[in-house]
Amino acid sequence: MTQDNRESWLNRVAAGVAPLFKGLDAPLPDRVRVAIGFTSRGAKGKAIGECWDNRLSADGHFEIFIRPDLAHAPDAMPAQIAAILAHELVHAAVGISAGHGKAFKRVALGLVGPMRATIPGEAFLAAIAPILADVGPLPHARLDTDGESTAPKKQKTRMLKCECATCGYTVRTARKWLEQAGAPLCPIENHGQMSHEPLDDDSENEGGEDG
Repeated sequence: MTQDNRESWLNRVAAGVAPLFKGLDAPLPDRVRVAIGFTSRGAKGKAIGECWDNRLSADGHFEIFIRPDLAHAPDAMPAQIAAILAHELVHAAVGISAGHGKAFKRVALGLVGPMRATIPGEAFLAAIAPILADVGPLPHARLDTDGESTAPKKQKTRMLKCECATCGYTVRTARKWLEQAGAPLCPIENHGQMSHEPLDDDSENEGGEDG
């Protein structure tokens, strides 16, 4: 089966693991939203997944986000995403206030390691395998956040050339200093003020910011 989008895939996986939670007397809440997107600290943050308390949602949903720049190996991605989703669903099932304590560990679905940074154990991989086979391929590819961006690059300050007409001594300075203080003086005595390149229009200014 092929899912139309990432959210559909995540919802199908969540539905697939729901009976596992019910079997542990920790049923999933009815209102849970899941999405692949950056967590609250953005691309620079370290969190790979995040579950927001339903009390913060205007319509009472737990909101789960899984970052989009995981897994260099495409074959590793479906199980990795499913494991992160399961971790965040545990938070929704036991309550955010339970943290990563005993209640969380009891309902961890075969996730192992420190509960703050779980990884899929053999029991989890065995349980999730038929669910992933039924759901089909994850319609997602790793987002390379370290790659070259198509956003306009910030223009660096253009340094304007100043030159002594007598001896040829040259320096470079920013446009704003030429506008505020004028051209510098040649360090050689009596050579006076240096000439400089013309101050062009704003296209040559120091400005420019990321789009």
